[in-house]
This record gives sequence, C-alpha cells and structure tokens, in this order.
Amino acid sequence: MASSSSPSAGSLPPEVVLAIQRVLEVNAEDPLETLSEFSPVDTLNTLFPDEKSLLEVKRIQDRLKEDQHALQTEINNLQLELRRNQDPHRMQIIQELIAELFSQMNRIREKATESEAIVRDITKDIQVLDLAKQNLILSITALKRFQMLVNALGQLDTLIKSRNYTEISQTLAAVKEFAAVFKTYMAVDKIAAVWKRMQELQGTIRAILDEDFDAFFIQDPARAVKPSLITEGCAVVDVIGLDYRYHLIERYCSIELKVYRRIFRASDEAGQLDNISRRFAWFRRMLAVHEEDHARVFPADWKVGYQLCVKFAEITRDDIAAALNKAAPTLTVTLLLESLQQTLDFEAGLGRKYGIPFTDLAKTPISPQAMKTISSVFEPHMGVFVDAQDKAISDMLSAYRGAKSRPSLESSSEDDTTSLVLPSSTEIFYFYRQTLDQCAKYSSGSTLFDLCSLQKKWLRIYAEDVLIASMKRPAERKSSEGRLNLAELRNTCILLNTADYCQATSLELEDKVKEKIDEEYRSRVTLQPERDQFFSIVSTAIALQLRELEVACDTPLTTMMRTSWANLEHVSGPSAYIPDLIKGIESVVEVVREQIQQKKYLRNFYDKAVSLIITRFTNALVKSRPLKETGAEQVLIDLQELRNCLIKLPGSAEGSASTSLRLGATRYSRNVAKGTSHLETLLKVIVTPADPAEGFVLNYTLQIGDSSFSNFQKILDLKGTPRAEQNALLDTFLTVTSKKDDLQATSFLSALDMDPSTSSQIATTLGSPSGRPTLPNLLSDTSLFGSPPLSGADSPRPGESKREVFSDLRRLMSFAVRRERDGGT
Repeated sequence: MASSSSPSAGSLPPEVVLAIQRVLEVNAEDPLETLSEFSPVDTLNTLFPDEKSLLEVKRIQDRLKEDQHALQTEINNLQLELRRNQDPHRMQIIQELIAELFSQMNRIREKATESEAIVRDITKDIQVLDLAKQNLILSITALKRFQMLVNALGQLDTLIKSRNYTEISQTLAAVKEFAAVFKTYMAVDKIAAVWKRMQELQGTIRAILDEDFDAFFIQDPARAVKPSLITEGCAVVDVIGLDYRYHLIERYCSIELKVYRRIFRASDEAGQLDNISRRFAWFRRMLAVHEEDHARVFPADWKVGYQLCVKFAEITRDDIAAALNKAAPTLTVTLLLESLQQTLDFEAGLGRKYGIPFTDLAKTPISPQAMKTISSVFEPHMGVFVDAQDKAISDMLSAYRGAKSRPSLESSSEDDTTSLVLPSSTEIFYFYRQTLDQCAKYSSGSTLFDLCSLQKKWLRIYAEDVLIASMKRPAERKSSEGRLNLAELRNTCILLNTADYCQATSLELEDKVKEKIDEEYRSRVTLQPERDQFFSIVSTAIALQLRELEVACDTPLTTMMRTSWANLEHVSGPSAYIPDLIKGIESVVEVVREQIQQKKYLRNFYDKAVSLIITRFTNALVKSRPLKETGAEQVLIDLQELRNCLIKLPGSAEGSASTSLRLGATRYSRNVAKGTSHLETLLKVIVTPADPAEGFVLNYTLQIGDSSFSNFQKILDLKGTPRAEQNALLDTFLTVTSKKDDLQATSFLSALDMDPSTSSQIATTLGSPSGRPTLPNLLSDTSLFGSPPLSGADSPRPGESKREVFSDLRRLMSFAVRRERDGGT
C-alpha cells in the first residue's frame, strides 16, 4: 500500500495536545487515539500491513464503533456537568467579588496621588535652592570667562604692537573662543563694548598682516620681510577665518600674474595664437620661482600652487578665445592643431606634476568646482579641422569617382590580379582610423561627432560614386557582347568583396567611435544605414554575376530550343549543346569561386545559380516542344548531365571539414535535387506512350498527382499529341480522375509557363529608370527566380486571356452527355 505524510490534525501546540491526552487518558501508542500528527495513510498501513490483514476489517470496524460510542457517552457526561456548574447564584457572587476588587484599586490610586502631593510640597524648597545654586555657578563661571576675555584682549593689544605672530595666533584663538560664549548676550552694554573692541583689534591685525604680506609679495629690497614671519602670519590668518585666507591667496596670484597680463596682451604680438608656447614657458618659469621661493612659506593645505594654475588658466583661456575669434577668418588647420597640441601638452604636464587631472587642480576651497580647461576654447573652432578632413577625403576619392572610375577599376584589376578588394576602400578606412585617433586626442565631444557624420557622408558617396558606378549596367551591353565577359565577372567579384569589407569595417568604425566619444553623443552614433547600403551592393553584385551566368547559358540553350526533338529517332548519350552549357556554367562559377572571399556569399550565389539555370532550362524545354517520347528521353539524359554538373559546382570550397561548410554542401545538394525532380517527373510522364490511354493517364496521376485539366493539357502539348487524339485522352483522364478522391486540384505543373518570356530576367531586375542598377535583396531566403512564373493556363498574364482546355461550350456539353450515357462512372 502506498504511504504518504499528511499535515497535522490540529493547530494546537504540542504541549497542549499532550496535556489533553493526559486528562483524557488517551493511549499515545494507539494510532486511532493519537491527537497530534495523525496520518490516515500511515494508520491504515499500520493496521493493514499486508493483504492477509484485510481479513481483520470487521474487527477493526467493530472497535471503531465501540470507541465512537464511548466518546459520545463521555461528551454527553461532560455537557451535563457543564450545565450543573453554570449556576446563576455562583455567577452573581463572582461579579460582586470583581466589583469589590475594582473598588479597592481606586482607593489605592487615590492614596498614591495624595502621597505624591505631600512629597512635592516637602521638596519644593529644596528644588528652589538647587535652581539658585545652578544660577550662581553659571554667573560665577560667566564672570570668570568675561574677566579672561578682557585680560586676553589686553594681552592681544600688547602683542600686536610687537608683531609676535606666534603669540598673536594663540591669544586671538583664545579670544575668539571666549567671545563665542557671549555672542547671545550682545544686549548687555559691557559685553557689546568688549565685542566691539575685539573686532577693532582683529581689524588692526589684518592691517599689519596686509602690510607684511604685501611687502613679502612685492619683495621691496628696502623693506625685506623674513619668510619665517610670513609663515607665522599664516597661522594668524587661519585663526581669523577662511575668507581672509582666500583674500590673501587671490592677492598673491594677482601680483604674481600681473607681469603675465602686461606681456601677453591680446593686442600685442606676444599674445597672438602662434606665440602660445611662450605663454606656457613663462608660466613654467614663474611656477618654478614660486616653488623655490614662496611655496614653503604657505601651509600645504592652502594649495597656493593649485590656485596659481587656476588663475593662469582663466586668464589664458580668455586671451586664447579672443585670439581665436580674431584669427577665425584666416585660421588654418595647421596653426589650430599646433596651438591645441601645445595646450594639451601643457595641461598634461601640470597633471603629471601634481598627480591629478588638470581639471581637478581647481578643486581648492576657493573654487571647489572643476574648472574649464584651456583647451576647451578650441572646441568651437574645430570645424576647421573637420573641413580639412572633408577636403582631404574628397581629394583622395577624386581619382575613383565620376566617368573615369570604371577604367581605373579595370586597370587595377589587370595590374594586380591578387587584389580581392579595391585599394581605395582600404585607403579610406586607413585614413578614417588616423583622423579618428587624431581627433580623439583633441576632442571627444561635438567635434568627434561631426567627424563621424563626415565619415558617414563619404561612405555613402563612396558606395554610390565608386562601387555602384563601377557596375556595368545590363543596358550598356551591346548586341555584339552576347558572350561571357570574364573581366566584368571579376569586377563584380571585387566589388562584392569591397562592399563586404566596407560594411564589416564600418561596424568596427562605429564601435571605435563609441569607445572614444563622450557619453552624451554615444547613443546618436550609428552607421547602420551605411552598412545596409553596402550590403545592398553585395546583392547587386551577385545579381550581375548571375547575369553573366545567364549570358554564358544563352547560346547552348538557344541550340537546345532549335533542336527538332520530334524527329529524333534514337537516344545516343548527352546532346551536343550540353558540353557547351556545362563549360559556360563552370567558367562562371570558377571565377566566382576564386574571387569571392566570404563563403556565405558563395553559398548564396550557388543557390541563386541553380534556380537560374533550372528556370532557363525549363523555359528552353517548353519552347522546344513538341518532344515526343524519344525526344523527352533524350532531354531526360541531358537533364541528368546538367544535374551532375550542378552538384559538383561548389567543388573543394564546400569539401572542407568545417561543420558549417558540410551542412551548406548538404543543403545545396538538396536544393539541386528539389529543383530538378519536377523536371524529371515531367519528362518521365512525356516519355510514357499515349497508347493505351488509360495506362498513360494512370501514370500521370501517379507521377503528377493532380486532377487538373489544364495541367494534363500541358503534358499533351509538350508531348506533341495531335488534337484528334487529345479528345480521347481527355475523356479517359476525366473518367480515371473521377474515381480518385486522393488527387490534388493543383501541382507543380500549375506554375509552368507555356509561353515564357525571351527577355533576360536579370536585366529586368537590375534595370531602373536612372540607368543605374537597383539594389534587390538577393540574400534573403527567397530565391531570386523561385519557381517558374505562375502564368500558365491556370494563371494568365496581365493582358492575356486564360487558355481554355475546351474550345467552346458545345464541346463541353457533348463531353458531359457522353459521360452520362456511359453510366456516369
């Protein structure tokens, strides 16, 4: 029996359950009497451990009934005892006892309140004495501190006359500490007078400090100030407050940079943009003098050197901005980049000197915010750099654009047969990488984004004016060029490789720009439209390659269409046009296989080529009707040769041990088999003799598997069956198909065009009103040609009436009357 655990029978705590069991004298070992953790399944497994124990069911039931009866009796007795204990007189006594208990509690509360009032009255005088004592202590303490403040002020007055800054700093600190206590007592006249005296002394100290610091800053030989005196004075400055410290630092910086302002005025020659290096050299010398003579005088936490850099950057930034605006009409990219590079080198040098970025130098107590760099003023003028790159790219591509682009492409292909991409593509991306790295050193903001936009523009121009313009349009093919053009085929392969290289490298370029550009511009950087354009060029190149393949097949298939298959008396191996057809196909595929780099495009070309060849072979077969049995058998042999040729087209390119390539070869073989199987089925039906008629029709239903009159009519037309014999075959077809419910209404014959167009489908696809190849999506899963056009008897072309199996209504009626006369079977 299956066993499982069940939840506890009750929600009472275990100790309560055990207590109930003890009171009720429950047997804890008996599973039927256990109150806690009762499991029906476990109990049943205990009572009935095996099949033999099932014989005890009657005994167990009797026992359960006895236990139930005993429990009911016990419950009745308990209920009776409960009713006896619920005596109204006893309840009244209990309520009276509770009321008495509440009365006693109220009396206790009243007594406690009276006791508290008595204690408070007794201790009232003691509390008043304590308060008086505290006030007295505070008054004495305040008087002592006030006396100490007055004494300190007197001492400070004496120290000021001696200019003992060490003692002054200590005494002034004590005075300010004592004065802080009396700040809230300014309404007292005596305290207000002392506070006023303290402010006057502090002003006197500031005056003598200004005098000594100015003498030190200006370095008057007649009144030299010892550095130690200034160091001691800095301690007094810190006691006076931060505002005064900032005032002295600002004054020091202004005095130190006064000469700089006079020498490098924007109106003078030294202040021009081409003398920017002299500015930085002057500041380096001045900073060296400061560190040698003055830096040790000031405390380290004053960061006077940092503030010198900040002030110099502010002045220089304004001067360079004015110089840039003045030189804007004649500003050259060389002068701009040289000046910017010198500025960046100066900022980087200061950053290395202090071990922090240049922008963090300004984070002093005076200016806690990060400063704008000197180089930031060049950003609005970086359009000169971007315009220079625009002209450089234009000059670089001028030799490849326009009417001369195609001759240059052909000459480069002839001179360097090993080149698989256009050299211009590698040149432009090499130039892009150089300019990108150069621009990123100068700016990672709007200038870099503008450069990226410029590069996108020239990628589009390169795609349109170089790659697309280099593709020879089908409309340009002269009538004398009806033969295969291998040079054109190689050009399309080079263009395909170039477009693939450009779209792959464009993705790398986009990632590189996003890596270098600022966060605010990163989401706006994308080269997806340009990559799509290059991918479309790949599609167009494959279409042009298929056009050359179509040209290679034209002459052999024309020979096939001119062959009199109906007069063929016997079958003798492959036809004469097959070797030429196979040779033309292999010549095209060999060039494509050797020239195309990416295997994915090769597999795509193979798939499209199979679809094209089978479509053209099917059209030639339809146009060369009637075939008769012998002719159809000969064409069937030719089809087998063509199929073997198509199977071997990928060659060693698909024979690799790579899993992806082996899967591609298997998929390609299935595509070839699928494309030729319908033609094989069609020819096998035509090969079958029309006599006896019922056997011919049965073979049609087995091979084709449909009940379409129009499809059967196509077989008769291809076979060349005379019109007189077709009526009997059609009657038999209707009779046989009416008995077969498993036949489909249509089949692959429904898509067979009995009057295929003689124009090139590739030329139609590539032609456009502008004379430039359009960009069809040839790399999708859908084949370029797919099945033969759905424009046969079942699907008329626009402007053409649908072909009817029966010529008129009278013929249809006579056929129905004969069928009914024969019994309708």
